[in-house]
Amino acid sequence: MKEHVKCLIIGSGPAGYTAAIYASRANLAPVEYSGMQPGGQLTQTTEVENFPGYPEGVMGQQMMDDLRQQALRFGADIRDGEIVEVDFSARPYKATDSEGRELEADTVIIATGASAKYLGLEDEKKYAGLGVSACATCDGFFYRKRTVAVVGGGDTACEDALYLAGLAKKVYLIVRKPYLRASKVMQQRVMDTENIEILFEHNTLGLFGDGGVEGAHLVKRKGEPDEQLVDIAIDGFFLAIGHKPNTDIFRQWLPMDEVGYLKKIDGTPRTVLPGIFVAGDCADPTYRQAITAAGTGCQAAIEAERFLLGQ
Repeated sequence: MKEHVKCLIIGSGPAGYTAAIYASRANLAPVEYSGMQPGGQLTQTTEVENFPGYPEGVMGQQMMDDLRQQALRFGADIRDGEIVEVDFSARPYKATDSEGRELEADTVIIATGASAKYLGLEDEKKYAGLGVSACATCDGFFYRKRTVAVVGGGDTACEDALYLAGLAKKVYLIVRKPYLRASKVMQQRVMDTENIEILFEHNTLGLFGDGGVEGAHLVKRKGEPDEQLVDIAIDGFFLAIGHKPNTDIFRQWLPMDEVGYLKKIDGTPRTVLPGIFVAGDCADPTYRQAITAAGTGCQAAIEAERFLLGQ
């Protein structure tokens, strides 16, 4: 027999937990699946200093634990494991979890987030939280008057480099190709910024340092006759090669952009399917902050409550 729930929340970052808090308080008895990475991307960062209400800052993992406890306090049913398959062909909507359990849901809030793309180097794992970051606006503050590198050649990489240039002493922009992919205006801004040095045709081979990042091993013009190995001294290594929204299981059912970000209707959390709402980074290619994700989690839960009242 399928389990029937009023509100199913898929994902457990700031968006999912906030949705669970609001949905619980509205007596929707939400069931939340915490997914592959309970707590979301923030559990991979160290200190969060820009979330309102934590004047001294807070560790990402601690903040997510706080949100989780708040949702539990109001009665949310938070489960380990992930939703691996959905059938949105008719209401109630169907979902299957990683244990093979089947659920039917009157409303669904999708808060599966996005995962930063990494180069795939062993050193990225080794120095995670010790100098390697995929969020310049989250972690840039810790590198004031220090030297950092940003990997990437698109608009995000240029934006991150410019943001970091306002804080750091020096910023290297490590670009695989002999040119930037970013828009002309972004390229010009980067070129005009004195403390940004662009390293064209450079690939990262690895990172080094004792207890934290102290430098990067690069190769210039890889595979060419004039290939050369280059080491740079840095304190921080920022990845800006894009994010991949965790939305593959919804591809058949919901519209998304070419990258995989779910599309909202008129800036609301609503989707083309009645009773299915989106929140957080899985539908946000622009801001990708904990506070904006939490805000959309609140919106999605309020929309779910209104939808059920209207039924």
